[in-house]
Amino acid sequence: MGDACTFCRVRDGDVPAAVVLDEPAILAFLDHRPLFPGHVLVLPREHRPTLVDVPAGELGALFAAVQRLASAVPTAMGAQGTFVALNNVVSQSVPHLHVHVVPRTKGDGLRGFFWPRHRYASDGEMAETARRIRTALAAG
Repeated sequence: MGDACTFCRVRDGDVPAAVVLDEPAILAFLDHRPLFPGHVLVLPREHRPTLVDVPAGELGALFAAVQRLASAVPTAMGAQGTFVALNNVVSQSVPHLHVHVVPRTKGDGLRGFFWPRHRYASDGEMAETARRIRTALAAG
């Protein structure tokens, strides 16, 4: 995508970042507006706007790096665990796929998901929703 993508500009060295992982297919650096210190963004070096745009063969390297960082971040930050999240289009601040690895400690003030959660109106509605997703999966 070139000049328009902030993360491509980070990758190319045109925008400074505190890089924590630099591999041929993966780049990870500290979020400049972290939820907590140690909040890392992990992304494919190749410009991929969303998760759907990542070829299946590239997912292993991406999520292996996420897994390694989910282990390293708590150790480095003295945290108890991590929150791992990926926005896909909606709430995606930069249109270059990136996975957030955020250090977590009990009582840190982060309350689960950041949006209201709702129950299904009925078991029937839940079953119909599951059926629709299975149908979409089968359609490819």
